[in-house]
Amino acid sequence: MPESREEEKARTMKRILLIINSIILAIGACGGPLILRLYFIHGGSRVWLSSFLQTAGFPIIAFPLAISYIIRRRSFSATGDRQKPKIINMKFPLFLASSFVGLIVGADDYLYSYGVARLPVSTTSLIIASQLAFTAIFAFFMVKQKFTAFSINAVFLLTLASGVLAMHSSGDRPAGESSKEYVMGFILTLLAAALYGFILPLIELVYKKIKQEITFATVLEIQFVMSLIATVFCAIGMAIDNDFKAIPREARNFGFGETTYYVVLVVSAIIWQFGFLGSLGVIYCASSLFSGIMLALSVPITEVLAVIFYKESFKAEKGVSLVLAVWGFVSYFYGEYKKAKKIKNEPIPETELAQNPSVLEP
Repeated sequence: MPESREEEKARTMKRILLIINSIILAIGACGGPLILRLYFIHGGSRVWLSSFLQTAGFPIIAFPLAISYIIRRRSFSATGDRQKPKIINMKFPLFLASSFVGLIVGADDYLYSYGVARLPVSTTSLIIASQLAFTAIFAFFMVKQKFTAFSINAVFLLTLASGVLAMHSSGDRPAGESSKEYVMGFILTLLAAALYGFILPLIELVYKKIKQEITFATVLEIQFVMSLIATVFCAIGMAIDNDFKAIPREARNFGFGETTYYVVLVVSAIIWQFGFLGSLGVIYCASSLFSGIMLALSVPITEVLAVIFYKESFKAEKGVSLVLAVWGFVSYFYGEYKKAKKIKNEPIPETELAQNPSVLEP
């Protein structure tokens, strides 16, 4: 049937988009914490500044937005469609929703930056892995996410992995840091994980409930607005905490030199924006739970890179936590494989295809 071929073609393109966004997400999720920790290790100390960097790279979104508009214009000229493509697709209700989410993202950035300033990268990454449990809970209530025995097992194992780390974290405290500061960093990082676990289903809920067609160009616009609002939120915090005045002094005293200091800031902003773009793209192509899985999947990679580049300790409890995390990942993906295989062998009505565009299912 011609319609079936068109449906299959659209789904194939969306799968390709999912792979690309997953790669971009992995780059941001692994590189962001490492660059941010580099800032703190070699003399950086401004928490609001590091929060600001997590979304300050949003101007680079203008490039894919411009490319998307050019492609739509050429398509309009070639096909002779009646409706001329707009430069901005976002309507006011979607702008308000994106701005609200942006404020929450700004608060989450601060909580996370405070934790990274106090904890080793490997510890922070394993705590952040617990966001998957929060994502699963919020996704169940907010977007009616369906669970299988495999996905429930994955959530349980990843949560247990973070619990093992929490019970044996006292010996991982960096030199010169008080026990109170370490505990505060641990608590705020856990809160950051919970808040981000809420943000992912909230974005998916916006996609579903807003009375506007959501294309990938619209996703880019949503990210632009969210990042802009989050950046303004953090910039206000920087102004109150006198971070703007402290930047030149901090640059002069940076361990790798003044020029490297500014390079670290710019690279950090770009890499974090990659992670944010990939996360929204994965939610658009699949679901908030799958985005959470991909974020948690970056933990083992970040663990290894932190040990290699920063010579962080890798004690028994981290090994146990890592094994549990990997076990959880394998459980989830095996469940998705069985689910996809089962659906492939069953005929799917066209009405159901229209209602269920997830690229995780063939």
